[in-house]
This record gives sequence, C-alpha cells and structure tokens, in this order.
Amino acid sequence: MPDTVSAKSFDDIFKNSTPLLDVRAPIEFQRGAFQHATNLPLLTDAEREAAGTQYRKRGRAAAIELGNTLVNAEVKQQRLLSWQRYLEQQPSALLYCFRGGLRSKTVQQWLSQQGVSVPRIEGGYKALRRFLINKLDSISANTEFLLIAGKTGSGKTHLLNGLANSIDLEGIANHRGSAFGRRARPQPSQSNFENNLAAAFLNLSTAAKTKIFIEDEARGIGSVGIPPSLYTRMLVAPIAVVEESVDSRVETILNDYILSNYLEFNQDAGEDFRVVFESFLLSSLERIQKRLGSENYQSIRALMQDALANQDNDAEFLAHKLWIKSLLQNYYDPMYSYQLDKKLQRVVFRGDKQEFLRWSAPISNAAAN
Repeated sequence: MPDTVSAKSFDDIFKNSTPLLDVRAPIEFQRGAFQHATNLPLLTDAEREAAGTQYRKRGRAAAIELGNTLVNAEVKQQRLLSWQRYLEQQPSALLYCFRGGLRSKTVQQWLSQQGVSVPRIEGGYKALRRFLINKLDSISANTEFLLIAGKTGSGKTHLLNGLANSIDLEGIANHRGSAFGRRARPQPSQSNFENNLAAAFLNLSTAAKTKIFIEDEARGIGSVGIPPSLYTRMLVAPIAVVEESVDSRVETILNDYILSNYLEFNQDAGEDFRVVFESFLLSSLERIQKRLGSENYQSIRALMQDALANQDNDAEFLAHKLWIKSLLQNYYDPMYSYQLDKKLQRVVFRGDKQEFLRWSAPISNAAAN
C-alpha cells in the first residue's frame, strides 16, 4: 500500500466515494468537507487554536512541542483507538489534514507504529477542493445545459430526478428554492455545496456530461449560491417550460412543501415539532409580506392560521390548499410570468409533464448510452 496518494487518483476518489479520514479540527470540517469523509481530529478546536498561537509567536518547533503536551499519552491512546476502529470498518480509507502536512503525517506515523497502514492524500483537503472546483469550472464550460422551468408546483424536481442526465441543485442545496423552501435540517455550507455539486457532476456518465438537465434557478438557493462558472452558463441555456394546471400544482406543493416538511420536523424537532412547523410556515410567509402587499398578506395568513388550527382534525391537510392556491395566484404566478417574459427567446419546449417526458426521452437516452 503506498504511503501517499497523488492528484492522479483524485477523480477515482470522488467517483468511488472512497472513505476519507479527516483529521482536521471540527471547526475546519464544519466549514468544508466531503460527503464520504469522517472527522476524527488530531487536535480539538481549542488545541488547534493554542498550537496556532504558539506557532505565530515562537515558530514551528514550539507549536509541535505544545501539541505533544496537549495530546498526552492518555489522549493519544484514545485518538489512536478511534482511528483504528474507523479503519477496521473502512479499510480502503485515505487520510488527510488541511494541506497534507504535519497533522496527517503525524497520524500516519502513529498508526504505522501500531502496525496500521493508511495512505495520506498529497496536498490534503486544500488540494482535493481545488481539484473539485477546477472540475466544476471545466464541466460548466464544456457542457450544454437544458433548463427545466415552470410555475411553482409544476413538479420540475420530480421530472429532473427521473432523467439520467440531470443535476438536482435544490437537492444538493437541501432547499426547495423559494421563501418556503427551507427544510428541517440545515443547508450545507457554501464550500460543502460546491464540493457536493462538483462530485455530482463527476459521477454522471461521460456521455451524460455533454447535455445536462438542470432546474431554472435564481443565483441563490436559500443560503448558498450557484458557482459563477455554472450560473453564467445557465443564463444563456435553452429552456423547457413545464405547464400544469393550478389544481395540479396545489397538490404538488401540498405534498412536497407541507406534508413532507411536517414529517421532517416531526422526525427532527422532538415534542415541539408542531410549534416549529407552524413557526416555519408563518415566518416564511412573513418573508414576502412586502411583496405580497398588506391585503394579500393578511388574507393568506388568515387562511394559513385556520389550516394550522384545524390540522389535527384534517388528516390530509386539505385546508392548506386554500392558502396555497391564493399564494400561487396572487404572488408566485405573476412573478413567474414576469420573469419568463424576459427569456422567451430561449424557450425550446412548452407542454405538460407527459409531453415533456416524450420530448426529453431522446436526449436523456442518448446521454445514458
């Protein structure tokens, strides 16, 4: 087994979702990581900060000496045990720190002394992330994107996920892309969004990368932003418009935004999930209060409060349909029509879901093969 893994293997690391042992401090991991990485740090946040301060004041040797003091024999044994347990479960894992330097070399050496061999990634997290961003820029520049558009509730995401050659931006962002798009679980950091997006592109087949379906999105999806290299291409891409009736769209929104979120909050928010869910809906509506206007806002809010008050006696949440329909007709539909009017020259298809599937099938099948 080699001691180090070079950039030549980075493509395979992400295509194979190779397990990664990340020994950076927890705060570094939270800022940016990879989906198949596990954080088992050499130094805690406080230990890293102390060692960093010592490095700036007295140099590398003093920082290493302090690190050895902080990670005493007992602590070292505990951390060695956690790394060994992980590697027993993930024998193909690779090791890295931020730059592939002192921390990952230290862990690799300690493990080697225990008879455990694990390759270290050259350049660490920084090199892996640079690889992904370069790949994202390259794929964006050499790909024909086909945007799926349509009024809110047209089922665009469902259609997208049924195609072999597609990228689900909202899924990767963990946000449904509107004022009501927040999910029970938090969004990834911007770095994680970009890392996961690049990895998703890499995992498409080679043929699929020539033409990719993607949803017509604003620059921001909740708290994360689409990378400029991709968004610039989306601004000129041809558009397929999916057209569905308002009643069909109300049904989709009820299932995707209301029932789905209710279940997610039930799983994640504990005993107070009903209060959390109610706050989620009311605060989402409040976010667009100015754009709705006072009269529309008060009317829709009253319908929403009525639906929430009677929720326990409404197993199918049907009362929510009233405010959903009003919100569509008085806010989302006019806004969508205004935005689409500015891009009509790029529209290459209009039709309902079934017509879209027939139209897109030759493109998707060609990409899959």
